[in-house]
Parts: sequence; C-alpha cells; structure tokens
Amino acid sequence: MRYWMGLIGLVVASPLAAKTHDLPATPQTVAWGHYDATSKPVLTIESGDTVIVHTLLTNSPAGLEKAGVAPADVEPALRAVYAGVPASERGPGGHVLTGPIAITGAEPGDTLEIRILKIDLAIPYAYNAFRYGAGFLTDDFPYARMKIVPLDKKAMLGRFAPGVDVPLHPFFGSMGVAPPPAFGRYDSAPPTINGGNMDDKALVAGTTLFLPVHASGALFQVGDGHAAQGNGEVDITALETSLTGTLQFILHKGVAAPYPRAETPTHYIAMGFDDDLSNATRKALRNMIDYLVAAKGMTRDDAYMLVSVAGDVEVTELVDRNKGVHVMLPRAVFTKR
Repeated sequence: MRYWMGLIGLVVASPLAAKTHDLPATPQTVAWGHYDATSKPVLTIESGDTVIVHTLLTNSPAGLEKAGVAPADVEPALRAVYAGVPASERGPGGHVLTGPIAITGAEPGDTLEIRILKIDLAIPYAYNAFRYGAGFLTDDFPYARMKIVPLDKKAMLGRFAPGVDVPLHPFFGSMGVAPPPAFGRYDSAPPTINGGNMDDKALVAGTTLFLPVHASGALFQVGDGHAAQGNGEVDITALETSLTGTLQFILHKGVAAPYPRAETPTHYIAMGFDDDLSNATRKALRNMIDYLVAAKGMTRDDAYMLVSVAGDVEVTELVDRNKGVHVMLPRAVFTKR
C-alpha cells in the first residue's frame, strides 16, 4: 500500500493558475448537519487554489438572544440561514457547515491536503453551553446552561469571568470530506474516516490536514468554529463562534490515506475515532506507527518504541459518540532529512 509515499511527484497543482475564491455562508452554500457523497458542490476549485471560507456558529438566533446577545449583534447571515434552509435539508446533526467544495480531479484513493493558512474571528463573542443528556458528566449536571463569552480580538483573550481570561487559539471543530457513498447522509457529530467533527485544537493556522478522498471531488466542508477549547471538550461545547478561514487545497493523486492525519510546524499528528475510547487509542497509535513505517522507513518495532518514549497520546474529545484520540510526535526527533 502506498501511504504518504512519493507525495511530491504526485501533487496535482498549477501554481501559476492558482486562484483565490471567497465563499460566504448562505442558505445556498451550507450543509446543515451532514456529510454526504451525493451532495452537489457549491464551489468547484482546482488543486492549488485558496478559498476564504466564512462559517457560522452552531446556535440559533433565538438561542443567542435568550442567552443575552443583543438582536443587533446576531449575524445577518445566521438569520438568513435559519430562515432559508428548509427542514428537509437539516440534520441529522446540528452543525452548520460551509460547502461542499469540490476539487477538480479528486477521486477515491487520492489524498486531499488542506493547508490552514489563516483563521480569523468573525464576531466579538462566543458561547459555551451544556444540556442534560449531552456532555460527559450528564448525571452531575441534569439541566442546561449557556454562557456568552466576550472575545477580545486585540488581546486574543476570551473574557470568561471576572479575573478569568482564556487564551484564544481559533480552529474549526469540523473539517471533513464526504464519507464513502455507503454511509449515506452521515451525521455531522461523530468524527470518522472522513474527518468531520474532530474537535482537534491543534488544527490552528499553520497546521496542515490530510484527508482520504472517498467520493468524486472530495466534497470538503468546514464549520463549527471554536475560539478556544480544552482537550476532551467535556461539556460538549468549546468557545463556539463564527470564523473565517483561509484554506489552500492540494490534491495528491494515487496516494492512499487510510485515515485523517495532520502536521503542525512542530509535530506529526495521527488520529483515531471510535465509540470505545480504548479502540480510538489503538487506532491512533496504529495510524502513527503506519505513518512512521511508510514515511520514515522505520521498523514497526522501532516505531512503537519511539511513540512510547517521545510521543504524547491525548484525548481530543469525549462527547460526540465517537471519542477522539490523537498522538503527537515531535518532528525534532528526526535529526536527518
């Protein structure tokens, strides 16, 4: 199996012809609560192109106003989407995702590289909320609460409470491609082999995400903006907000990526998703070992040992049915190119 091998020679991109597109969030350009291989793209681009994509937080205008957001501070785009997307097009999940974006020539068996060039706060507030029956400590909190948190863009702090400030590191909770056609209309909540609602706080500007292609065009979608989040996302929400992302897409033909993977400037990241936390951990570890064998030429024994002495196994999220685990391995351990 060819796994992350020979990427340079198989990149499909035309730098001289690369374009930058702007994709707003409108009733016509969002997918509400699902990833689906049969969805029609709202934008088609070439490999190498960049998209400035606008996303909306996962809450209703009425819900925000009830929690204390002034009506004038609710985004017009959010009102338009809630008014303009029919009930038949919503669900089964609750995320409002911008897309899908099709990449010309993408087919199953390819890999889509998403370079996260920039992520900007779109509004000056976020919310955090929990409700009975969701989150990790459902029995401890058998009621609902929602909190509006002002965002200080200049200081990059969330003013959580008097004397309590949360550093902001914006990222998209959900970045994914269409799943295999057999999945049908797949719920946007549980992450799986297509990426989706990974809630991985390492996917900030400067990180590169690699996703396996399962359907023609890849059909990339993005949303669920987070201004900040702790690993685990234990009450089921982060600092939920609207974000604008600048993303570049590179298609790798004939390179099989069996699972989502990422690279930061300092770390390699392997992921695992499963309803059972132990199984999610096994998947993440095996995916990192597979990567080290294929890309770094290591034996499986040495790869396993290296992860144990230099890697960190972290719980990404606990609350979206499929739990998320990621393994982070410092790039600095490799001293030769």
